[in-house]
Amino acid sequence: MNSKGPNCFQCRHFYITHEPSHPYGCQAMRFKARQLPALVVRLNSGMECHLFTPKE
Repeated sequence: MNSKGPNCFQCRHFYITHEPSHPYGCQAMRFKARQLPALVVRLNSGMECHLFTPKE
């Protein structure tokens, strides 16, 4: 992780939904969003994502 928080594109839980209104998803937290999941987590909780798992 860096000072900006985890990079969703490098997380094994991240996926692209192909839904124009909610293009990004997180399998670990089971939600879809308009913004990257790590950013949504930071904006809503004030904390960094604790479920980030690097891709192999």
